[in-house]
Amino acid sequence: MTNDFANLPITGGCLCKAVRYSVSGEPIVTRQCWCRLCQYVGAGSSTVNVAFETKHVTMTGEVRKFESVADSGNTLLRGFCPACGTPVTSEAVIRPHLVFIRAGTLDDPSIVAPVMNIWTKQAPQWVLLDPDLPMVTGQPPPAA
Repeated sequence: MTNDFANLPITGGCLCKAVRYSVSGEPIVTRQCWCRLCQYVGAGSSTVNVAFETKHVTMTGEVRKFESVADSGNTLLRGFCPACGTPVTSEAVIRPHLVFIRAGTLDDPSIVAPVMNIWTKQAPQWVLLDPDLPMVTGQPPPAA
């Protein structure tokens, strides 16, 4: 993993390339989430989510949003490509200044790595969590 973000912008998008984004600011935090909702989005595994300030993110193409209430009690808007179904973003309504981008949609996903595992109490028993990463059993403090 590199932490050199001198080569901004950070770019990415969905599988079919109908949705693209460009980020002009550095990531705030990258976390691996094991909540049940992320397990649905991640097809049974976790999601790796990179927080950015919304003001630095430019999206092109249609992003459809699905609203749900997380176990934290927060209302979330999960953005996905309506053409190929790729999950791209997640936003907490109470934190409109942040957008979480799915690390797998980055053009170069190796530029980030999780710094903690969250919602570990909901992880399946077969999961092997990295013992070198901090673990939070539920909702961590806000990213920013």
